[in-house]
Amino acid sequence: MASRVHRPLEDQEFDFITGMVQGPVLAYFTGTWPKAVEACRELDSLVAELALDPEYGARFTAVRADITRCPATVRRHGVTGAPTVVLLRSGEAVATHAGPMGRAELRAFLDAHL
Repeated sequence: MASRVHRPLEDQEFDFITGMVQGPVLAYFTGTWPKAVEACRELDSLVAELALDPEYGARFTAVRADITRCPATVRRHGVTGAPTVVLLRSGEAVATHAGPMGRAELRAFLDAHL
């Protein structure tokens, strides 16, 4: 299965990708430390699934950022833990959710803010 999730390796790449997008960006921040890994993997799967879903995929661009690789982006968006989801419009955060999310929660988040 192909992915429609961008995976920047550093802050500048994150800024480039989000600056080129002409619509909402679902940015989600992940971590690799033991307590975050499982929740981040689950969120990664859910976002990838929704990015390919005809109902949702055309409504947002997904960008996955590793907290340790994009520290300036993390600070700019007030991310304090992983996983965290931030919906951006024109580079500005319009909604944030910190912590694990299930499929229904992620869909509700998107439905409320897209």
